[in-house]
Amino acid sequence: MNFLAIDTSAKYLSVIAYADGRTEKIHLPDCALRHSVVLADTVTDTLSRAHMAPEECDFFAAVVGPGSFTGIRIGISTVKGLCFAAGKPALAVTSFDTLAYHGESVPLLALVDAGRGYRYGCAYDEKKQIVSPPAYLSPEETDRLIAEGFLPVSAEALTEGCTVADPCEGLLRAVLAKQKELIPAAELAALYLRKSSAEENRK
Repeated sequence: MNFLAIDTSAKYLSVIAYADGRTEKIHLPDCALRHSVVLADTVTDTLSRAHMAPEECDFFAAVVGPGSFTGIRIGISTVKGLCFAAGKPALAVTSFDTLAYHGESVPLLALVDAGRGYRYGCAYDEKKQIVSPPAYLSPEETDRLIAEGFLPVSAEALTEGCTVADPCEGLLRAVLAKQKELIPAAELAALYLRKSSAEENRK
């Protein structure tokens, strides 16, 4: 099995090339939201390290959100382009998956910073099944889920007692776990849990 996976949903950038069990990863901790500038070269470098051409991939995976509205669009557009060019299917992975699959086998609350003290959240059981669907959470709603026994996990310390996960390693584990959930590239769509700041400002 061969694949390329891309995460542009946050300030970091992760690109993974997986070639018959061998993994090449490039993780840039802070792109300063310059994903559109660095993504193409990073994809080329990662595939080169894996000695793999795009057409040798069985599928292409993108993190579809939630997170940076612009970053998500860039990642999805890139993966769709690769899929259409190579005639291969796509795999949608959420930002929550990259956190949950890197976490422990216990009930987890995957959290992504949504700004202004709010969080995007999704709760998983110990088998990585979603038990509380993706939502835009207030601080009070986040605290309630934690009080119910879900261990908070994020790519950064968003709340007290939060486990900090490696989203690049989590992306790899999530893709390996979900590899049978392939879809046509045209069906790849962003996961937005609220309106963008630009849309809110138009009110």
